[in-house]
Amino acid sequence: MSRVVVVGAGVVGASAAYHLARAGAEAVLVDGDLPGQATAAGAGIVCPALRFGAPEAWRALAFPAVGRYPALVEALASDGEEDVGYAAVGALLVAADGREEAALGEALRSLEELRRAGVAGVGEVRSLSFGEPRELFPFLRDDVPGIYLSGAARVDGRRLRDALERAARRRGARSVRGAASLLLRGGRVRGVRVGGEEIPADAVVAAAGAWTGELCRPAGLRVPVYPQRGQIAHLRVPGAQTSRLPIVEGFRTHYMLAFPGGRVVAGATREDGAGFDRRVTAGGVHEVLSEALRLAPGLADATLAEVRVGFRPASPDGLPSLGEAVPGLVVATGLGPSGLTIGPYAGGLAAELALGGRPALDLEPYAPDRRTTPVPGGGW
Repeated sequence: MSRVVVVGAGVVGASAAYHLARAGAEAVLVDGDLPGQATAAGAGIVCPALRFGAPEAWRALAFPAVGRYPALVEALASDGEEDVGYAAVGALLVAADGREEAALGEALRSLEELRRAGVAGVGEVRSLSFGEPRELFPFLRDDVPGIYLSGAARVDGRRLRDALERAARRRGARSVRGAASLLLRGGRVRGVRVGGEEIPADAVVAAAGAWTGELCRPAGLRVPVYPQRGQIAHLRVPGAQTSRLPIVEGFRTHYMLAFPGGRVVAGATREDGAGFDRRVTAGGVHEVLSEALRLAPGLADATLAEVRVGFRPASPDGLPSLGEAVPGLVVATGLGPSGLTIGPYAGGLAAELALGGRPALDLEPYAPDRRTTPVPGGGW
């Protein structure tokens, strides 16, 4: 039986451990419990169809990832995890000014092309006239037009991560808490050291999010990943029926989505250069709330219940790092703002690689040792 150590228990690492355990491997999941884990702070949007300017290599990961979600949810249910906070609730793309209204036509054409191609996560697509988006998301302004697509989904990242880890343990995986360092012998990664314990392994999956670069550096690997701070506001609207409200996105990088119990999430900042500074800042909260209220003034009386701060594992070129660049070491990180969209699928691919498999998807664009060309803001 192969033993594989997974470092990092966010959604990518938890998924890798679960897929390894399902494949019959001995999985050891190591987590340093570092504050600011992206999965714990992430909003939970599963809707790559609205990333119009994304590079083709990103779409090659994101669309299959969305298509695999229902099967993963079903597999987890068979392993006793029946509620991971996943639901297909649809999405709205809304236009708040004349320039954005002019862009709706091209957006509609792009979405129709994806629908005709049978791309997962699109579903029904229809144009909405002024005021119609508010009928679907009642906090919106009554003077905005938009587009509705039925196939978009949302997921509770914390619930999904915990369900994956519990299901992995039921299948024999072991969890270890503590900071990990790589064991290197003969030019190959042979396991990890956690505290005073050495854990030998046939392979190690480095899925430590924004901290993955530090983990891999002793192996001579410079992973193109850095922390991008994101601040995201959680609002409470007492008495509101929010369980089936659609995701709302505009033509900027901000969004809103809702969960049961009157919870509405508004996000998020994308702060490069903040390092691992986990503070909630006045400017960050102002940015998030101003953008939310620009589109949804009906949320002005909501309670600001919480502001979460997470460090997205971002990359200069906007692409993930996924592959084996050092013998015995599989890297799975760099998903940026797409962690909960692509993460479960990326974890499954990492597990396949760690067991010596050859995924059907061409992973060359995501090589952890690739040279990257910086693209401001991820380019999309």
